[in-house]
Formats: sequence, C-alpha cells, structure tokens
Amino acid sequence: MKKLLIAMSILTFLLGCKKVKKESISEEKVVAATEKEVKKEVPFFWEGANIYFLLTDRFNNGNPEKDVNFERTDSTAVLRGFEGGDIDGISKKIDEGYFTDLGINAIWFTPIIEQVHGATNEGTGNTYAYHGYWAKDWTAIDPNFGTSKDLENLVKKAHAKGIRILLDVVLNHTGPETEIDPVWPEEWVRKDPTCEFTTYDNTTACTLVDNLPDILTESDVPVELPDALLAKWKEEGRLSQELDELNLFFERTGYPRAPRFYIIKWLTDYIHEFGVDGFRVDTVKHVNENAWTELYQESEYAFETWKKKHPNEVLDDNPFYMVGEVYNYGISTGRLFNFGDKKVDFFNHGFKSLINFELKYDAQKDYETIFRKYNKLLNTKLKEKSVLNYLTSHDDGSPFDKERKKPFYSANVLLLTPGASQVYYGDETSRPLVIEGTEGDATLRSYMNWEDLDSIPSIQRVHSHWQKLGQFRANHPAVGAGKHKRLAKSPYVFSRTYVNGEYKDKVVIGLNLPKGKKSLWVKGFFGNGTRLYDTYSETEVIVSNNKVILENDFDIALLELME
Repeated sequence: MKKLLIAMSILTFLLGCKKVKKESISEEKVVAATEKEVKKEVPFFWEGANIYFLLTDRFNNGNPEKDVNFERTDSTAVLRGFEGGDIDGISKKIDEGYFTDLGINAIWFTPIIEQVHGATNEGTGNTYAYHGYWAKDWTAIDPNFGTSKDLENLVKKAHAKGIRILLDVVLNHTGPETEIDPVWPEEWVRKDPTCEFTTYDNTTACTLVDNLPDILTESDVPVELPDALLAKWKEEGRLSQELDELNLFFERTGYPRAPRFYIIKWLTDYIHEFGVDGFRVDTVKHVNENAWTELYQESEYAFETWKKKHPNEVLDDNPFYMVGEVYNYGISTGRLFNFGDKKVDFFNHGFKSLINFELKYDAQKDYETIFRKYNKLLNTKLKEKSVLNYLTSHDDGSPFDKERKKPFYSANVLLLTPGASQVYYGDETSRPLVIEGTEGDATLRSYMNWEDLDSIPSIQRVHSHWQKLGQFRANHPAVGAGKHKRLAKSPYVFSRTYVNGEYKDKVVIGLNLPKGKKSLWVKGFFGNGTRLYDTYSETEVIVSNNKVILENDFDIALLELME
C-alpha cells in the first residue's frame, strides 16, 4: 500500500509536468517502475530459505497428453498410480506467480529421473513409481514427468524470479525388481539383509525394505555397466555419448569405476547442464558418509563450472547447497547423529543443512519456548550450519495437525521459527492429509487441492495468511536466519536481527495480539520517532513512548522499517 501511494504521487507529478506527454504514461507502468526502484534488493541466504516441497506427480498437470508412458496402465491401490503432475505444471505455476506470492525462494520437487516401468504389488493393489524414488536410469528424465527441455525451461523461469531449484537425488538404492524391470547385477547391488537400524552396519550395508536393491556405495571395486542399461542407451541412440562422457569423468577425477561414482557422475550432470542450485539428498544415513563428501565435491565443481559458462545467469555467490534427509534427525542432536555404535557428523560431509524431524513435536509448545530453543542451538552447536524445519511431509505418517485444524498457527510456527522452512505442498491450502481408502504414506500425497483454493472462502483466508507470512519472511532474512530476542511477554512481541557483512536486517513481530486497539513494546530495538510499517494490516505507524499502537482485528503484526 505504501509503495502504491508513492507511485501515485509520482504519477500525479509527472502528469502535471508540461514537458511530459500525458498519453505516453500509463499508471501501471509508473507503479511497476516505482515498485522496482523502491524495493531494495534482498540478498538470499540458505539459512533462512523458504522452500516449497512438492511431489512432481501430484502438484499440477501441465501436459495432459503425456500422462501415460511405458504402458503403465494397470489399476493401482488408492493414490499409488501416476496422477499426471509434471515439470511443465510447476513451470506454469512459476509463471503465474504462485510461488512468488507465497514468498517462496526455493522449490524442491521429488526425483524426475526415469523410474522403473512396471508396478509392484503392495497391500491392496499395485504401486507405480509416481513418487520418483525408484530409479531405473539416472541419465534420463521420466516422460511421465517431462523432458530435459522442460527442466531447462523450469530452471530458467525460476531463476528469472529469484527462485532456486533443488533436485531430489537418490544414491542409496535402485528401483525394485518388477515383472518387466530386472534387478541390477550383484556387482552393483545387494538384495539382503534388510536393515535393522540398530548399528552403523545394519543401517548402511542393507536394504531399506524388501525388494529395494541397495547400491554397494561402500565399495571401491570397479564394475561394468549393466547390459540392460547399455542396451537401453543403444536403442535410444546415445550409447557412444554416454560412454564418452563417462570416460572423460573418470579420467578427470581418477575415481575407480565403482557403483557410487557412476551415479555421482550422472547426478551432477544435471548441475552441469541446467544449473540447478542444490540437492535434497534422500536416505542419507543409509549410505557411508564419505560418499556424500564425494558427491558434494563433484556437485560444487559442476556448479562452479556452470557459473563460468553462464555468467549472465548466475543468481549470487552462494555455493552449491545440499540438505540431507537423515531420518529422525532432530535439532537437539546438534551435529552428531547416533547410530547406536557410532556417531557421525553429516555436516562435515557436504551438508549445509539437515531436515529437522523435531519441529512437529516442538509445535505443541508456546511460541517463545520454540523460538528461544532454535535460536540458541543455531547460534551455538549448529553455528554456520542450519536445519530445514517442517510440520508435514510426504513420508511422515504422524505430522503436526494432520486434520488441518490449526492452519494459521501452523503457518506461524513453521514460517517464524529460526532456520529454513519447508512448506509441503498444500500446507497453505489445507490440502487433506487423511484420504479414505489409502494405505501408509499414500494418504499424505493427494493431488493439490486447486479447486478448494478457487472456491472455498475459508481456504482462501488460510492461503492469504500463508502468503503474508511467506512474503515477509522472504523479504527479511532476519526472520529465518537472524537472532531472536523477546521484547515483551504480553502481548507477545519479539525481534529478529541479521547481520552479514554490510547487510543488516531487523524486524519486530507480534503474536497472540488482542483484537481492536493494541500496544506493541519495542523499547531498545526501534527508537522513538522511527517510522514502521505493519505488512500484515498494511498500516504505517510511528514509535512513540517506546511502543507502537495498532487498531485492527488481527492477532499478528509484522513490523519493518519504512523504506
């Protein structure tokens, strides 16, 4: 609102100038130009990122003509088949400004590499690899998700809007064996034993579940490429190219031709070719940690190489980003994950951040208890590292607020807790997490509820709240990456401050505020006479007697310095 008023004042002035032709100026152009001038550039820091996580197949269908491939036509159990979501569908939502309006500055979507073609039979019916975690060929994109051109297009569109792209990558296992998908050679994978999760060895040198062949990531023994993969490449007309590229990779690195190094080469190709900004790494604790160091080294090499080749497309100086899924890791653990007989610091093996499985429990507590805890840990044990907080996800069967009864509170906790935030698709629209007839994690993976957002006022109000908080977070790195301090207990007011070199950001936030007239104490943070703007109610205020006065029916205030 304040920027619009400034823009209108400029418009009035210009229209009154004799030297300016009235018909040559449109209100929209002046507003747009002024917005661009007024809004200072906000630097991006992964420590405070606002990451949107979605299942590629369940978010948005951009190309319905390519919904069926490889004769994946058998009936399946509920929500265990392909639903049509694709890369192009994500791009369309980037174009529409959906992510920008939510304050999202990074998107992570489930793996898009070619999946096993057949189905497995689990529980009450068939399951296809709609989720992307059952690799068949790391060098190809599954046509159900799109094409290389689609991915190139998505990355460019995202970068044009200042949004980073995280690819979800799997090094731990191949896809399962099906009637039409053979198992990889025994030199590449083990089929048993099944993991017990009580020691380091029975967590890493084992299969996660039955019929999920485990890559021999600990081995340095050279292996030949599987005949089935060579035949596939030959049929697709790219055998020579793939073999030449592998030769160059192994000559440059000196790595043995062991299984993990082939896959590392294939994964980092997506950085070389498309300039993706980071990886979300799957099943981290099930792979020997040195493999992650090697993946990061090659990823950073690929990222810097891409930057040199595309200097005009570089967003900033941030290095390649890796966030890891160490299942059941919690922020209270600090840097060490305990296997029972061994402790590992995954932050020393290429990871800037780990997914934090603890916030869903902390969310039961009051705001200050949560914020104070995270502020302390991120500035002591995890200093210069980070965690990625979430409340719901694709494979956590016990999410916070599973019945979506607290969508406003969930937004406040997720988006205002120190650390990076992971918005799971549909958090912002109360997409149902309890779906009748589903088994296991399928209930968490329904199709995005766009129709609800278009037609239900209560959902639209929830969405608006997530937008306001998300934009404030994106515009102020202090919210996620800054230091927290309580300014007043009742009504609850706190500050966040972030300093990085010459850049400084500071905000004040009020929660659990009374309706009507309210007084927010800001003594010691904003001095008397300071002009502030509450972005939630779109109200200008001035600090007087160490406080600001607001009068509205909102129970939240998001205060920033007037520009």
